[in-house]
Amino acid sequence: MITVKQAVRVPEGDGVTVKRVMPLAGMRNFDPFVLWDDFDITGGGFPAHPHRGFEAITYLFAGGMRHADNLGNSGTIHAGGAQCFTAGSGIVHSEFPEGRAHGIQLWINLPRQLKGIPPAYQQVEAEEIPETHDAGVTIRTIAGEGGAISLHTGVDYLEIRIGAGQRFERTIAESFRGFIYMVEGEALLNDDVALHSGDAAFIEDMRLATMAATTDCRLMWCFGSPHHQPIMQHGPFVD
Repeated sequence: MITVKQAVRVPEGDGVTVKRVMPLAGMRNFDPFVLWDDFDITGGGFPAHPHRGFEAITYLFAGGMRHADNLGNSGTIHAGGAQCFTAGSGIVHSEFPEGRAHGIQLWINLPRQLKGIPPAYQQVEAEEIPETHDAGVTIRTIAGEGGAISLHTGVDYLEIRIGAGQRFERTIAESFRGFIYMVEGEALLNDDVALHSGDAAFIEDMRLATMAATTDCRLMWCFGSPHHQPIMQHGPFVD
């Protein structure tokens, strides 16, 4: 089954506007995924604020994003790099762009038995993220088999660039559900569903997805194993 949702612009942080796919009315979450924001900012940011109960990945297409937290971690991720925190029992962090910052923030729920684990932080540079090239298709593995980021939930998280007129096909793990998000460009999903920039195609009970690019395009492939547990989000907390 495929359901297409268009990202909606919403205010966030300190003077920031993001394109949000979830949580929104009609798409509060998609187990195990809790939040998806496409941000492209040159000012403002996200002053220090608390989190608990989930893991978050910030992945950058362009620019830089500076991170600091109450665990003593600090640093800047640059284009092609990523940072991930496990909020667990609780973490306080901040993020600010260095010049421009364009990327995606993804929240992934923690299973109930891991909600209270100690918080942790990972940061990877662009060269640490595995990248393959084949027949006009470039795949970067952010998380998943052979990926750069380790998570407590089974997740297949990729950035995929497809040249105009090229095709991409990938099997979806039997237990996984998730979505394909079009960052830029246009493509046909399974030769039937047209996707444009800002569209997210939510997919479940499907084992194979094919993308045919009508223009050069960049998309995010985000699938994971659901916990089959209620997701109770209260702002920055996921209980």
